[in-house]
Amino acid sequence: MATHERHRRRSLLAVFVCLAAVLFPSTLMAHEVRPGYLQLTEVSAGRFEVLWKQPLLPSSDPDLVLRLPLEPRFPSRCTATGRVLPEVTASVLVERWVMTCADGGLLGAELEIGGLPRTLTDVLLRVRWLDGSAIDHLLRPDAPRVLLTHEAPGGMGVPAYLRLGVEHLLFGFDHILFVVGLTCFVRRPRQLVQVVTAFTVAHSITLALSTLGVLTLSQRPVEAVIALSILFLAVELTWGADTEPSLMRRWPWSIAFGFGLLHGFGFAGALSEIGLPEQARAMALFLFNVGVEIGQLVVVGILLALLQLLRVSRVQLPAVAVQLPIYVMGVVSAYWFIDRVLSIVPLAR
Repeated sequence: MATHERHRRRSLLAVFVCLAAVLFPSTLMAHEVRPGYLQLTEVSAGRFEVLWKQPLLPSSDPDLVLRLPLEPRFPSRCTATGRVLPEVTASVLVERWVMTCADGGLLGAELEIGGLPRTLTDVLLRVRWLDGSAIDHLLRPDAPRVLLTHEAPGGMGVPAYLRLGVEHLLFGFDHILFVVGLTCFVRRPRQLVQVVTAFTVAHSITLALSTLGVLTLSQRPVEAVIALSILFLAVELTWGADTEPSLMRRWPWSIAFGFGLLHGFGFAGALSEIGLPEQARAMALFLFNVGVEIGQLVVVGILLALLQLLRVSRVQLPAVAVQLPIYVMGVVSAYWFIDRVLSIVPLAR
């Protein structure tokens, strides 16, 4: 019975990996496109300090900077001055300048992020007016502009972090593949609850510690170990039922907890660049984490639905169709690991 169930779960993995390869070929890069961040701080009437963090695309060449074609567009009455040289981090291009706007400044003006509809990312806008009031708003590909008023949609903008959390999980293919691999080890509903709970608790701990600055790790080594965790799961999935049960098979929740700690540092990478709103740090962090969980439950729900479909249809995939995606999972994760390790080497020179 256990062998039959394992065969079905490997069949499920085969279906999922094949669908992902067809529908999301670009995700083989395994780097989610992190959100952009635009901060406008009014320092005097009609004069703003601008901070623009533009997401970078992953590149195997550490000397090559590939930025998303995004550009903030301001009213014609605004003039940019005092630009400083851009700063390049591992995931964003940081620009700063001063902008002076005549005829009432930016109040009542429309702001747009050019090029945003052609991407899959979002831009978090944060405006601080001279009187102390604030606007936090999430600009999306289907809504790339906003009218700047004191009653602008979005309010405190904290709910935007919920959406960021969901998208961070769903567009981070390496995180998805890890969740898929974990689920393939689960044989009973009780084990599923244990695995999901352990992974949730673990990454919630390190996400909070890293985002609040209590404990931080460099993102590149973290991403390399995340790829290694997927490779570990792929190797475990290739072992037959007649082999001696490993620690993973006996206590899958313990492995989920251990690797969940590392994935939490990975989740924190999306927040480290944009930060948390000072007036609602705890709530924004909580909602981002809830968003990650929603994304995770969506993935698990799809897996369970596919498993139920296999049970009802009684489809029996050929052995090669079942095993091949597991090896593909291993090869791809090994490539991610090597590629991410090599991206660290030049930094050590």
